[in-house]
Amino acid sequence: MAKRIDGKAIAEKVKAEVAKEVAALRERGIQTMLAVILVGEDPASQVYVRNKKRACEALGILSEEILLPADTTQETLLSCVQTLNDRADVNGILCQLPLPRHLDETAVINAISPEKDVDAFHPQNVGGILIGNGRFLPCTPAGVIRLLDESGIEIAGKRCVVIGRSNIVGKPLSMLLLRRDGTVTICHSKTQNLPEICRTADILVAAVGRPRFVTADFVKPGAVVIDVGVNRPADGPLCGDVDFAAVEPIAGAITPVPGGVGPMTIAMLMQNTLTAAKLQNGLSV
Repeated sequence: MAKRIDGKAIAEKVKAEVAKEVAALRERGIQTMLAVILVGEDPASQVYVRNKKRACEALGILSEEILLPADTTQETLLSCVQTLNDRADVNGILCQLPLPRHLDETAVINAISPEKDVDAFHPQNVGGILIGNGRFLPCTPAGVIRLLDESGIEIAGKRCVVIGRSNIVGKPLSMLLLRRDGTVTICHSKTQNLPEICRTADILVAAVGRPRFVTADFVKPGAVVIDVGVNRPADGPLCGDVDFAAVEPIAGAITPVPGGVGPMTIAMLMQNTLTAAKLQNGLSV
């Protein structure tokens, strides 16, 4: 039976570390601040924004929500971003995605100052990840790496298979695994013989967005299985991209859903906000 990797416990450890450093900055007269822009009233986005606000409060990070109506124009949204870019008291800026369809997400991401882009979506920060000197690491991929490290799972020399090539998870996580000397294969919807390729993995990451997509025949006995998926199927409760019941007896270690990668994403966002505050005040990170 696989070891269950406790993302909640590891996220709490990360947040405790951040809270300690935030308090130390405050003693030096430096406040840490995250601004979150929410356009419209998407229920899932509202939940995510509330969770980020609560995390900030718990860690001593100031937070500000900018709530804009769903019919906000592109010009108004970009003006809002520029105002936050110009504010010295704001260290991190996050625009909650997805945006209403009439808005250009790429233009908004590109408008956020790279020094305040705590999601690490700006092309300058993405390029930094690629060449190994990014000021920020994207939250979910960075959370996966921290989960592996805290669980004593070696990446160097291991075969790593990532299912999914999104800009948010699949591509940047592949770069982080490669940077840690993993041998990385990226799979996607056009990949042939997918289960066969996945069975070569020492570390298998599922980030495809399909409920229980990864079944037992995808997994090599003893492999580490990281489930990034969060799905709400009509026929049952919240689940990941991995068929947990079928895969757990085969894997060596596995992340559950919920309670695995999910808590790490917000924890790493808090870490990035702290990093932004330190960099903007000329402090080492």
